[in-house]
Amino acid sequence: MTTYILWDVDGTLVRNGKDAGNLYHEAVELALGRPIANRLPNTHGKTDGQILRETLAAHGLPADLHSSASTHLDELSRQRHEAGNHRELCPGVHEALAATAARGWVNCLLTGNSALRSRYKVTGAGVDANAFDWTHSWFGEVSPVRSELTLRARAELPDDRLVIVGDTLNDDAAAAVAGIPFIGVATGVFTSDELRTTGAILVIDDLAHGLAELLDAVDGIRTPVSTP
Repeated sequence: MTTYILWDVDGTLVRNGKDAGNLYHEAVELALGRPIANRLPNTHGKTDGQILRETLAAHGLPADLHSSASTHLDELSRQRHEAGNHRELCPGVHEALAATAARGWVNCLLTGNSALRSRYKVTGAGVDANAFDWTHSWFGEVSPVRSELTLRARAELPDDRLVIVGDTLNDDAAAAVAGIPFIGVATGVFTSDELRTTGAILVIDDLAHGLAELLDAVDGIRTPVSTP
């Protein structure tokens, strides 16, 4: 049985961007070819696919603009990356990735971003892309809800031990749907107390101070958890 650590990106591995929500708004404007009204609030924990769909729906725009908007979103992220607009790494990430790999566990990504946007974010923050198994990673550029990713992960690795590490209530909710244990890290928009209202098996303030607890918690999961 292989252990896969499924890392969220925004708020877990890298700090949330101060104006990240503007990219979705701009991507829809580029797909439409004209400006639209104010952007949607509260995108934390949602997939790229979900945010773009909600933006289109909120402005009464055709759903078939989604593909074009998604392409523009990747392109805007590339431009930011190449211009040196990079995310800040969350505390303890290098040490956490090294410690989990040293135990023979596989570090993967389970994120609402596309694979391309995820790569820009982690490498821009100084993490080697080879730290992750990109074959066994799940990305949300087309997924309408985050639980679609967790269900796919569980279905593709039915006999292995999976653990999700994330920073939002949505990470927990999606993990629960697929019967995957969730570890909360309070380096995003939610506090430790808020994350403790979830079904998390562990909540830590950050990876720098909670790494030993995280390793012990994963060690304590002896068998895969069945989907409810």
